[in-house]
Amino acid sequence: MKIWLDGGLQDIESARVSVFDHGLTVGDGIFETVKAVDGRPFALTRHLDRLTRSARGLGLPDPDLDEVRRACTAVLEANPMPLGRLRITYTGGHGPLGSDRGEHGTTLVVALGETSRRPDSTAVVTVPWTRNERGALTGLKTTSYAENVVALARARERDASEALFGNTVGQLCEGTGSNVFVVLDGEIHTPPLASGCLAGITRALVVEWTGAKETDLPLDVLQRADEIFLTSTLRDVQAVHRVDDRELPGAPGPVTAKAMRIFDERSAADLDP
Repeated sequence: MKIWLDGGLQDIESARVSVFDHGLTVGDGIFETVKAVDGRPFALTRHLDRLTRSARGLGLPDPDLDEVRRACTAVLEANPMPLGRLRITYTGGHGPLGSDRGEHGTTLVVALGETSRRPDSTAVVTVPWTRNERGALTGLKTTSYAENVVALARARERDASEALFGNTVGQLCEGTGSNVFVVLDGEIHTPPLASGCLAGITRALVVEWTGAKETDLPLDVLQRADEIFLTSTLRDVQAVHRVDDRELPGAPGPVTAKAMRIFDERSAADLDP
């Protein structure tokens, strides 16, 4: 297995990042996960645009997107696989053992892991913790992911694959690594970015391709929605058949099934929409 680090390909066994890297010591970094099908990345331009937005939001220098593209191409060519999780990580680099940044420059790592297609439906749980829709990191895809680790562990304990958060005012927000959509009276709704959710790449495409509405939704909408589905890079569009103790028999329902079909067709027709 080969990864990209410090400007070139390296063997995974010998690649090393400093123990003083700010991404490790304080979570001062950003990342993107890109789906790769038969060595071809999906929606890479949108992912790199968001990588730059996250860097600016965190106060990091803009990443060299030409280098990132070269790195992605090199890693995909070196590690052929049918379905891969391409991970781009960009950190503040070598720094002091505190929140102040150093002056040694940033770190770029691109790695690839094999994955498999997700099931058509899944179970989710809600968690008691909230997303802060007014926080300094709101809307940024940062490596400060510990609260997602805790929430996802709670979901796993309850035989679910995702945990859903409300925000500080009791509105539905997002999952640990996904956006959430609900179907009400035949219409698709998803929380707006003002709720504090990440501007998911798959979320944006589903909104564009299905006409889904961005709507402020109370957290308890999950107990009355006709259908619920998740979107993310590796889930694509995935139906929810259980939320907490509520079963949604027959998932995916007709509206979700149509959204799944539209996404599959449109994403197959254009790898960089």
